[in-house]
Amino acid sequence: MSRAVVFGIAGDANLWIADLDAGTVKQVAPTGELAKIADLRKAGATVVKKVDFAVAISTAKAVFSGHFEPHPDHH
Repeated sequence: MSRAVVFGIAGDANLWIADLDAGTVKQVAPTGELAKIADLRKAGATVVKKVDFAVAISTAKAVFSGHFEPHPDHH
């Protein structure tokens, strides 16, 4: 099972890697195959692989309180 996730947030051109075992999130520069996928993203594509749940939220505090509302631009 994968314990790291590369992701991007709509409206932010950066890509990030979350290492779940280390508990870290860092900006990542796309190279190789990841650069090709980043180019697809710039063109408007959404790429999802081996992730079965993801929600962008305004603050982490909302999740820890047990309540969140999706961003109004996303349905």
